[in-house]
Amino acid sequence: MTRTVVESKTKTAILGFDEPFCVIGERINPTGRKKLAAELEAGDFSTVEKDAIAQVAAGATILDINAGVVYNSNPNPNETEPPLMTKIVELVQGLVDTPLCIDSSVPAALEAGLAAAEGRPLLNSVTGEEDRLELVLPLVKKYNVPVVAISNDDTGISEDPDVRFEVARKIVQRAADFGIPAHDIVVDPLVMPIGAMGTAGLQVFALVRRLREELGVNTTCGASNISFGLPNRHGINNAFLPMAMGAGMTSAIMNPVALPVTQKAIAAKKEEVAASGIVLPEGMDDETFVQLFGLGSTKPRAGKEMEAIRAANFLTNNDPHGGEWIKANKAPPKEGEEGRGRGGRSGGRRRRA
Repeated sequence: MTRTVVESKTKTAILGFDEPFCVIGERINPTGRKKLAAELEAGDFSTVEKDAIAQVAAGATILDINAGVVYNSNPNPNETEPPLMTKIVELVQGLVDTPLCIDSSVPAALEAGLAAAEGRPLLNSVTGEEDRLELVLPLVKKYNVPVVAISNDDTGISEDPDVRFEVARKIVQRAADFGIPAHDIVVDPLVMPIGAMGTAGLQVFALVRRLREELGVNTTCGASNISFGLPNRHGINNAFLPMAMGAGMTSAIMNPVALPVTQKAIAAKKEEVAASGIVLPEGMDDETFVQLFGLGSTKPRAGKEMEAIRAANFLTNNDPHGGEWIKANKAPPKEGEEGRGRGGRSGGRRRRA
């Protein structure tokens, strides 16, 4: 069976058809996050630290590291991104032991991340474009790392799944010319938004099956692309991920964390509750309030997508005996009950009166 091995200094993540689904945490990425981009340009890494810790706690198997900030002070990413990538990689691997995915469109930043990373990171990414193949595949060979292969080429992204399959085949063949084995190629078949293309789900499921059966490669995707522009995106994502897993997909680049409820949302709900005449107990804290009214939590926690993935791992016997499912869903002990045995009693034999 195909196994793609990704390692940190002390921990191993394996992508494989008979392995638990691999969650690649996407949060350390300033794209579309103006606040994070501004922080990074100012040398503030506090959000990166929080995102790294929260994603691992939520169940991320690998952390994607993207340093693609366009500085206001210097708009040339070829100069600014490589040192920033080095800084973030060193920072994150000093906080968590999770393997990393080095993510950039700037070749110098890819190499900076590979040089700084301990172990065997995943490289994100190579496409079927000729200049990209010639730039990235030598890095993959030099550092002996696996790589994400995105199924678009010089003609762009095709809506025809057969064309995207042939791009993937081309990348696998070109990688072989460099001595890179197919088990180190993780293909992203490109998920189209279901709101724009009604067959997007069916397309990707069929593509994943072909990639597994005909090329023998592991697969990944940007999971949230499927629900782009639609209401209740989590509901669609929660259905899509187990279905993709059933088709043979072995990983996804996604956000494993349900973000905390904002103070603005809490204040609005409290106004609504007060207007309805409900009187809350004095001293009720925000966490109790948001859980009582089904708003979520004031703390980062695993998102619903992680629940769907864990359930699918259990149902496909990639979580033998349901150990991870039980661990993730077991209620935490109440204060003062830590370490007690069954039934809430302290350990040891009960003395007779």
